[in-house]
Amino acid sequence: MLPFVFDDTFGFESYVEYALDVPMYFVYRKKKYVDCSGMSFKDFMKGKLPSLPGELPNLNDWENHLTTIFPEVRLKRYLEMRGADGGPWRRLCALPALWVGLLYDETSLQSVLDITKDWTLEEMQMLRNKVPKMGLKTPFRDSLLRHVAEDILQLAKEGLQRRGCKESGFLNEVAEVVRTGITPAERLLDLYHGKWGNCVDPVFEELLY
Repeated sequence: MLPFVFDDTFGFESYVEYALDVPMYFVYRKKKYVDCSGMSFKDFMKGKLPSLPGELPNLNDWENHLTTIFPEVRLKRYLEMRGADGGPWRRLCALPALWVGLLYDETSLQSVLDITKDWTLEEMQMLRNKVPKMGLKTPFRDSLLRHVAEDILQLAKEGLQRRGCKESGFLNEVAEVVRTGITPAERLLDLYHGKWGNCVDPVFEELLY
């Protein structure tokens, strides 16, 4: 999680300063990837890469570097939501629908901001740490995160309905997760410890599309 993105003064400059300090992976030169692990783009801008002494970056180098940064939301010419990735065919449209319903509708977006406006950085980091393990059963304030998810899902549904494109059906998969409180990961764990007999191989067929 990047705490500075929640600051009222956050803008492109803040993100650039962050990206300049993120350790690099490589520089692409003469059709080869040159290992630059541990060095920053600031070092590169000063010509101080040990593997490419005196070499200065170009715009392609900067664009390549930005693709190797992995925050929850990556800033491009759009916002790349990276909190969940891939999934089986039946869920392929569910997450985009959730985000569209929340972010592309001013009413729903403002409602989400109202819900989260008093969340502290410590609470958000706690959720970031615990949700991958506990899912919607994560305790949050005087309740469970599942109840927050119910409100968010409803706002996404309303946002999609206001668009008038008949997209709210794509939320059915998410709605089932929220209704039961059981995440896809927890279902896979149940299969692994039960039907699959602690064998991971069936997961590929289970999630195939």
